Amino acid sequence: MSLIDNGHRIALKDLGSHRQAAWERQGRYVASNSAFYQRLWQGKAPPKRLEDLPELPFSDKSDLRLSQPSHPPFGDYLAAPRDRVSRLHRTSGTTGQAMNLAMSARDCEITETVGGRAQSLAGLRPGMMVVHCLNYQMWMGGLTDHLTLERTGATVVPFGVGSTELLVRTILETGITAISCTPSYPAVLERVVADRFPGLKPADLGLRLGLFGGEPGLDDPAFRQRFRDTWGMEPRNSNYGVSDVFCNFAAQCEHDTALHFVAHDVLHAEVIHPDTDAVRQIEPGAEGELVLTHLERDCQPLVRFRTGDIIAVEATETCRCGCAGFRFRVVGRSDDMVVVRGLNMFPTMVAAVVTSFAELSGDYRIVLDSPPPYDALPVQAELAKGRDDDGDLARRLETAFKTKLGATARVTIVPSGTFPVTEGKTKRVIRSHP
Repeated sequence: MSLIDNGHRIALKDLGSHRQAAWERQGRYVASNSAFYQRLWQGKAPPKRLEDLPELPFSDKSDLRLSQPSHPPFGDYLAAPRDRVSRLHRTSGTTGQAMNLAMSARDCEITETVGGRAQSLAGLRPGMMVVHCLNYQMWMGGLTDHLTLERTGATVVPFGVGSTELLVRTILETGITAISCTPSYPAVLERVVADRFPGLKPADLGLRLGLFGGEPGLDDPAFRQRFRDTWGMEPRNSNYGVSDVFCNFAAQCEHDTALHFVAHDVLHAEVIHPDTDAVRQIEPGAEGELVLTHLERDCQPLVRFRTGDIIAVEATETCRCGCAGFRFRVVGRSDDMVVVRGLNMFPTMVAAVVTSFAELSGDYRIVLDSPPPYDALPVQAELAKGRDDDGDLARRLETAFKTKLGATARVTIVPSGTFPVTEGKTKRVIRSHP
């Protein structure tokens, strides 16, 4: 394994020889052992130089989804013998068919180390106690994310999902000060506290650090402030990843709310124009789809894998926290993008408008009941608990969409509690048309 200790604190230019050597090994390995890439590359050898990687075609999720049913259970992009598969995970299936993920012992070690960098960057330290509230049932967010939390030296409570009343009691009894979950899960906790613990407020639980992942929203200052006001906790996006690649390879720090890339020694990143596929230099202001290539992977190595995530690069210089990886924000997913009269709309942009209204809970859905094109963005926005619609709220919200985003919206206000609060990922874009 050629993972570098504190590799995220070494400038990319100083990692050049390490990354080049890693790609040479990985390129040869993939070409020799992956039937999937042998077919995709039509038997051609991969380029020797990492900077020549754009000579190769892209791979994407649809390719993997075809591969696994044809070559169950791991697809013909499994490049290691079956007896080297140490762990089986499954993706959440939020964006389609759930996928089986195979990991060798070395894959697990690298994954946990890189994820531990991200969790540490977000503020988790030895001596702290964190409760992990993601699904342990095969999803990588459960066990593997748990192990990344342990890499920080913190005490980790493996709680999982469900039994929320027991969770509240456990937090109170053990002095837990940090929680790892999706950004929408604290809303579940709030309701349980209000219903089952009279006189107790969320801030009374003593949670001071929220380590979030799996859903967008934390870029919105109003959403972050709600966590501080309601819980007395500092919210951090500590867990950005792509399950097929690494469960976690980017996080926020105390100095900057942008995500910091922490895996340059084992992962190569590209940013491409989502329509033309042209490669864009990773520099402040660059925006496009994130494409990733494993530099270290045994079981299911991916090369030029289109993640579907549209990112905007904010900085490339070393952050005050010491992380040398480039910093970025996730604008949205290409498959969640809705084009309204030529404007590209993402759920994160909708969230920023919705959460600016105190009368609303912050929860919403974009319900598309017909195929494109769209003249207006159909948004259902939920009232906050105890708040009423004054009859003018939908119009005011539509005006805010027009003013802030330049988009025409068709807003429907729905009662508090209309949308289910979940412990897993919340899907905001609902496509009900064929």
